[in-house]
Amino acid sequence: MKHRLRALGAALTAAVTAAATITAVVASAPTAAAASLVQVTNFGTNPTNLLMYEYVPNNVSAHPAILLALHQCTGTGPGFYSGTAFASLADQYGFIVIYPTANRSGNCWDVSSSAALSHTGNSDPAGLMSMITYVEQHNNGDSSRVYVTGASSGAMMTNVMLGDYPNVFQAGSAFMGVPFGCFYTGTVDGWNSACANGQSTMTGAQWAQQVYNAYPGYSGARPRMQLWHGTADTTLNYNNFGQEILQWTTVLGVSSTPTTTDSPAANWTRTRYDNGSGTIEVEAYSIAGQGHVLPIEGQGMEQDAIHFFGLDGSSTGGNPSPSPSHSASPSPSATSASPSSGPTTGGGGSGACKVTDTISAWNTGETENLTVTNNGAAINGWTLKFTLASGQVITQGWNATFTGTSGAVSATNLSYNGSIPAGGTVTLGFNANQTGNSAAPTGFTLNGAACSVG
Repeated sequence: MKHRLRALGAALTAAVTAAATITAVVASAPTAAAASLVQVTNFGTNPTNLLMYEYVPNNVSAHPAILLALHQCTGTGPGFYSGTAFASLADQYGFIVIYPTANRSGNCWDVSSSAALSHTGNSDPAGLMSMITYVEQHNNGDSSRVYVTGASSGAMMTNVMLGDYPNVFQAGSAFMGVPFGCFYTGTVDGWNSACANGQSTMTGAQWAQQVYNAYPGYSGARPRMQLWHGTADTTLNYNNFGQEILQWTTVLGVSSTPTTTDSPAANWTRTRYDNGSGTIEVEAYSIAGQGHVLPIEGQGMEQDAIHFFGLDGSSTGGNPSPSPSHSASPSPSATSASPSSGPTTGGGGSGACKVTDTISAWNTGETENLTVTNNGAAINGWTLKFTLASGQVITQGWNATFTGTSGAVSATNLSYNGSIPAGGTVTLGFNANQTGNSAAPTGFTLNGAACSVG
């Protein structure tokens, strides 16, 4: 069973419930003039007895977009309403948010049964679709602007909804999920340990086939996808992030090598995958040092999702445009025991590459984030080698496969970040134990060529 997701979901739910002040009005056909959360009953086909809550802002558009927002295990629609920023963003931009509740023990979404993974199935996705149809019919919702987002179990369901109903959704944003089909067990309330632990790996084509199997014969446009994951996630392993990227880049017909890589906030790495015409089909955020806690309050993650959808007035085609500003706080591992942090400089010279190393250290450990700039010709496949200071032992890394945990270390690209154009950058990092020596690594080389540090 889904004990780990439920245990974490219970902690998250308790926090948001304590702060919740929700006005819920039960009605078969509610008037949604007031900016409050309203429960809707009798909204249509509902095989698994889901609960529907709707938020219609005071300044709702005449023909509003629709966002389906899905809670984590043990969560509720009202809890997700009060614990995330999507309602306040709806106030700003005039779209409608649906906050459903999974109405079963543990409140996890069914993402593991055959019925859930089918366009014609009769599990949770069917009830969620009825909610969307209700808003289209009763609130003049725009059927050409329907989006979905969710956290944890809700992120899994975000993947499922895009696979089941590619003809309905324009885009999705999944916070800490797994690929479509990864959690399959054949049962409604199943727990797939191999998937949760990041052990389910396939090629992009194999993952894409999982999606295609949900709606055989469908040949229309596919919804764009935004993905979020913390590198220190021990509930749904970070390896699922790379597998999701493989799946959706393949489904959307773009390379799994990012078009651009940047860092819009501290400890964030954003990779984008466009179609050659500037439309971002897949966007992925790796959050260094974070566990199973996304989205994080006050860091603008929800606004980034709304921006990706185009609901803030930006291009709905996903063309690169300025993203919201951020003030992301350091990862939890970088805030313990009064850490000191700052970029480490040394060496000098141009070199074939340049490494910028930002260290956050405390009494028994440290977090390092490395930005590698390629000063030479374009690279397709890379290995960064370096030597750790005495006493340092890597305990976890991200955005690379690490060989060696002390002394001489090699970090090799993953499937989604192997190409570095001339002048381009790649980011990676690690957590390490240390016994008082938090000095930066030395002897950086990229594919055998010496790097400067600065």
